[in-house]
Amino acid sequence: MTHEPPSAEQTIADISDRLTPRYPDLPADTIRTVVSAVYAEFSDAKVRDFVEVLVEKQAKKRLKVLQAQA
Repeated sequence: MTHEPPSAEQTIADISDRLTPRYPDLPADTIRTVVSAVYAEFSDAKVRDFVEVLVEKQAKKRLKVLQAQA
């Protein structure tokens, strides 16, 4: 029995949903855009097991910078 990974859209939505309450000063669209951009950077990753964790970590860093600028 193999485990089917979630789609890119579902992964982006899940991460965005988790991060939106953490960054209330940023529009949800901005958060989703950042998450999508970071996810795209991992599109060539051969090992997909930790992509979600890595995307969320990078997105947090970028959102923190955006929040400080707001």
